[in-house]
Amino acid sequence: MIKKNLTRKDITNKLHARLGLSKNLLGNILDNIFESIISELIIKKKIKISSFGTFQVKDKSERIGRNPKNKIEFKISQRKIVKFKASEIIKKKLNS
Repeated sequence: MIKKNLTRKDITNKLHARLGLSKNLLGNILDNIFESIISELIIKKKIKISSFGTFQVKDKSERIGRNPKNKIEFKISQRKIVKFKASEIIKKKLNS
């Protein structure tokens, strides 16, 4: 069976294999990176990571949704989402 998700543990294990640092230290570094990205998104609403891509916070307005099974309509509340746009470097690597 093919694994669908890449977990923090998977990333930590790959970094441990490449760098040889302790998994505990690498896990803390990874958590700090994610926390930094989240806090910057809250403040600035947009982050560009060179050679990787851009994360941007977008507002979605309230709308009416429908349950496909029973066709009952309900309100989907207003919320914020994060969009990601890959850099040209990543796009080229994926398509080569």
